[in-house]
Amino acid sequence: MIKKVDRNEVRKARHARVRAKVSGTTEVPRLNVFRSNQNIFAQIIDDTKGTTLVSASSIDKDLKLANGSNIEAATKVGELIAKRAKKAKIKKVVFDRGGYLYHGRVKALAEAARANGLEF
Repeated sequence: MIKKVDRNEVRKARHARVRAKVSGTTEVPRLNVFRSNQNIFAQIIDDTKGTTLVSASSIDKDLKLANGSNIEAATKVGELIAKRAKKAKIKKVVFDRGGYLYHGRVKALAEAARANGLEF
């Protein structure tokens, strides 16, 4: 009997491989992306302290999005995370795509964050 591959389990394994090498420090925190079917979330994390410094998502009241699962929403979240990072005096981050392919919504979020001043 052939078992169907759980795509989320494969993503989690890919993420674990990346996380073995990528870690956020106090000077250069980690920008993590989580993508669900309905929304997209971004956090800037200091792994040495284990704290989230800044976060943004498509369910934030500030954005007032009708649909949180498209490229437009991801672009807005990228802009918002970059603005909040600037406020918290964070300029440079390490990008953690969360095991997702760098394509579509993840790519849109990353490019919007770069365009608004985050360096990675």
